[in-house]
Amino acid sequence: MLSGTIFVGNSCLKRWGRPIAIGSFICLGFVTVSEAQSPAVSVGAGLQTSLVHTKPEASDGTDAFNVNDVRLYVNGTATEKISFMFNTAYTGADNNIDLLDAVAQVSTSKQFNIWFGRFLPPSDRANLYGPFYAHHWNVFQDGVQDGYPFIYQGRQNGAMYWGQFGKVKVSGGGFDGASATGTATLIGAGRIQVDFWDPEDGYYLNSTYYGDKNLLALGLAGQFQGEDRAAYSLDFLLERKVPGGGAYTVEAEWARYDGLGGYNPQYSVNDGGYVLAAYLFPQIIGRGRFEALGKYAHARFREGRRPINADHDQKTTELNLNYVIKQFNARVMLFYKDTRFSAVRPDNKQVGVGMQIQM
Repeated sequence: MLSGTIFVGNSCLKRWGRPIAIGSFICLGFVTVSEAQSPAVSVGAGLQTSLVHTKPEASDGTDAFNVNDVRLYVNGTATEKISFMFNTAYTGADNNIDLLDAVAQVSTSKQFNIWFGRFLPPSDRANLYGPFYAHHWNVFQDGVQDGYPFIYQGRQNGAMYWGQFGKVKVSGGGFDGASATGTATLIGAGRIQVDFWDPEDGYYLNSTYYGDKNLLALGLAGQFQGEDRAAYSLDFLLERKVPGGGAYTVEAEWARYDGLGGYNPQYSVNDGGYVLAAYLFPQIIGRGRFEALGKYAHARFREGRRPINADHDQKTTELNLNYVIKQFNARVMLFYKDTRFSAVRPDNKQVGVGMQIQM
């Protein structure tokens, strides 16, 4: 006998570990009288929108209202150990809706998980938290974070294994080279992470836990294609709770993209690093807490492919004053960003306000 059921609320979240859909959603499923546990589907969404004033060097400034990113999240179970993830994203830059994730997931335990399809491959922490779980607003604009090759928003097509062994997390897999780099040779990817204090469950990561955890994490990642193309990174996150609900955070990364990935395809080598520091004030003001954040990055672009591609550096300074209402579900972020180049490109400054909502 087949019967339909609809579940509403947060209890369904427990079926996927860390969910993609956060907040209120609907779970739909069908059960037979002989099944103890029904299949289910969760649906969620995310929005980032902003108002930005940009002032390039030696030219007039511009103002823009942006719909930066809109996402639709869908997760479902086929059996107790087999699940499916399907996410789409709209980006204002191209005004298109594209496939973000499409993953078949097999999980028998925390130690054994196999994923097939399109998803974030083993890479740096920044890629594994993405824009909606980043600490600052202007993520992926510094010449350092997540310069690994991708098809769309950090994703690649392939298969991987990942497992969690207490405070150690490992992942590794093979990914399609033609779709990510235009070269048919397979891309190999791997990552190992150690959490010295509280563990971080699941494959995907955050750049902050807003005081929910005490963290000291170190991650090493790398990708290679053939014998002479490689990318690798070392990332660090420290976060400590402050009495009353606050937290202080230090995040850092060093990365090198040597013939694989990078921020500008006209250069064979792109490397650099950044450090970010933030303080979440414990006092609740209105509906949320204020947070002060600063970030400095230094990236280098070397071995230009043509004579006009001169070697140069990029230095990026960003300041945020954030109002955190419900962590990544509701926050408003005031920002200032100053980007300076030693050659090739003009300097520019930006000031603006961004809003993020997830449900």
